[in-house]
Amino acid sequence: MLPTLFVSHGAPTLPLVDAPVRDFLLGLGRAIDARHGRPRAILAVSAHWETDVPRVNAVAVNGTIHDFRGFPPALYNISYPAPGSPDLAGRVSELLAEAGLACETDHARGLDHGAWVPVAMMYPQADIPVVQLSVQSHLGPAHHLAVGRALAALRAEGVLILGSGSFTHDLAGFRSNDIDMPPPPYVSVFADWMDEAIREGRRDELLAYRRLAPEAAHNHPTEEHLLPLFVAMGAGGEELTPSHLHSSSNYGILRMDAYSFA
Repeated sequence: MLPTLFVSHGAPTLPLVDAPVRDFLLGLGRAIDARHGRPRAILAVSAHWETDVPRVNAVAVNGTIHDFRGFPPALYNISYPAPGSPDLAGRVSELLAEAGLACETDHARGLDHGAWVPVAMMYPQADIPVVQLSVQSHLGPAHHLAVGRALAALRAEGVLILGSGSFTHDLAGFRSNDIDMPPPPYVSVFADWMDEAIREGRRDELLAYRRLAPEAAHNHPTEEHLLPLFVAMGAGGEELTPSHLHSSSNYGILRMDAYSFA
C-alpha cells in the first residue's frame, strides 16, 4: 500500500535553483518506487486551487498552468504534460460522495505550480497520470482531514496522494533573495511545535494548531498552504505513523518540510 505525502513546494523557481529541497524532490519518486512500487496515478492536492467545495479535474492531458508573474523566462518554458485520468477523477468524486462530501468536476483545468513543481521533479518523464483536487480554505483543518479519510482507499488502488503546500508561508516576511538565509525565530518555533505534534500523533492539537501553536497566524496568515497536510494525514489512516522525510528552509521564511503517512 502506498503512503500519503505532504511536501512543501516553495517558490515556482524551485526547479531552477540549487537547494536541498530540490535535491530531495528529485530523488523522492525513485525512493517511492523502490520501497512501495511505482504509482499507477497521482492525486495532487495543491494549495493553489481554492474552491467553495471540493473540485477535481478530469482531462485527457494536463495543461501546465503558470500561475505567477515576474519570474525568469525559463520558468515559463517549463511544460509538464502529464496525462490526466477521468476514471480516477470519477473515483475521487465517488469516495467523497460516500463520505457525505460534495464534489464538483472541472473538465478543462490543468495543473497549477503547486502540483506540477513537485511532481515534475519526482517523475520528470510525465508518464504517470495526475489528477488535481482543490482545497477549501474557509472550511479549515478538520474538513481537510475528513477529505483525506474519505480518500484513503485510493492508497490500496495504486494512487499516490500528494498534499502540496508549505510548512510555513509568511510571504510578508520576505526580506532577501538569498535562498540560504536562515529562518527567523518565529518560523523555527512554529515549525518545531508542528513537527513534534506530528511525530507524537497529537491529532487534536494539530487540528487546533491555529490556537495552540506558537506564531501560527504569523507563519500562516491564510491557511491554504497548510491544509494539504491535513488531507495527507487523513488519508494516512487512523493510526498516525508519520515519517519526517525532509527539513530545510528557503529564503528564511519558507520551511520546506516533507512528511509521509503510512
